[in-house]
Amino acid sequence: MTAVVDKPKVTPEDLLKLPRDRRYELVDGELVEKPMAWSTAVVAAHLVRLLGNYCEAHKIGVVADSSASYRCFPHDPDRVRKPDISLILRERITPELLEPGHIRIAPDLVVEVVSPSDEVNEVDKRVLDYQRAGVPLLWVVHPESRHVDVYRLGGRGEILSEQHELTGEPVLPGFRLPVREIFRPLELVPVSEAKTGAQT
Repeated sequence: MTAVVDKPKVTPEDLLKLPRDRRYELVDGELVEKPMAWSTAVVAAHLVRLLGNYCEAHKIGVVADSSASYRCFPHDPDRVRKPDISLILRERITPELLEPGHIRIAPDLVVEVVSPSDEVNEVDKRVLDYQRAGVPLLWVVHPESRHVDVYRLGGRGEILSEQHELTGEPVLPGFRLPVREIFRPLELVPVSEAKTGAQT
């Protein structure tokens, strides 16, 4: 009879020791990779720049890219998520945030940019985790279908197409962005090349 050996669980401390260029989250003691397609990375970088410019101009908060890791989930204290984009408002920034390690407070805004390889149920799990953590505003951006799912804490989700406008309420008062603008960098990519890249 073959003995079953339990695989040791990965800890949040183990995750910190991995190379910085590896996009792993920690869910139920196991590493979950978050691959990002080139088109997804381009859209994410564009949004980081737009949000960062707005926050700097209004001195309202700080935007981080996917290298920021959050350990702020009350239902699973060892869970670690790495949103593609996150924002923390100025009044919530403390010296502790500058210390190495995972961030222990929930961000005020999370943006997930969906890659072609992302499974729907995995995206749904991330959304649920952030909602449980109390994130007030969450955008799920879909570059392929060019729409954005918006979730506000305690409210119903909404779907915005390219004809709509994205707002930052209640986190970023006054922030308004045509959804079409989010995907503007993709207009530089020939359609045939975009489809080829989506399959990789």
